[in-house]
Amino acid sequence: MRLHPEKSGIVCLTRGERGFEFLGFHHRKVESWKWRGKFYLQRWPSARALGVLRDKIRAATSRSRTERPVAAVVADLNPVLRGWTGYFRNGHSSRKFSAMDRYIHERLAIFASRKHGLKGRNWATRYNGEWLMRLGVFRLSGNVHWAAAHASR
Repeated sequence: MRLHPEKSGIVCLTRGERGFEFLGFHHRKVESWKWRGKFYLQRWPSARALGVLRDKIRAATSRSRTERPVAAVVADLNPVLRGWTGYFRNGHSSRKFSAMDRYIHERLAIFASRKHGLKGRNWATRYNGEWLMRLGVFRLSGNVHWAAAHASR
C-alpha cells in the first residue's frame, strides 16, 4: 500500500495553523474570541465543496437555459440546496452559508434579468430578498446546528 503525499500527511494544528480537509469539511483550530489563548477545533465546508455547489448553481442558471421559467430553475435547485445544507449544517458553516445565499441571489437575479432582456448590474434593486422569498428559494442561512464538544449525560 502506497501513501499519496497530496492526500495524506501529518498536519500541525497548534495555534491555528494550516488545518486539513476531510469528508468535504475544512478542519482547523481557531482561537476563541472570548478566552484568548484557547483554541477549539472548528469545521466548515471546504473550498472544493463550495466550488462544486457553485458549479451546479452556475449550470442551472446558465445562458442556454433562459427559455425556462425562473420558478422551474428554483424547483431544480431546491433539492440540491437542501441536500447540501443537510450534509454541511453541522459545524461552523454559517459564514459559508451566508456567502452561498448571496451567490444564489446574484445568479438568479442575473438569470431573470437576462431572461427579461434587462441590462445593467442594478439587479439588486430589481430582485430583492422579497422576490427571492416569493420564488420559494431554499435559504441555507439559519440551518446550522451547533453541537456540544463534550459528551452529555
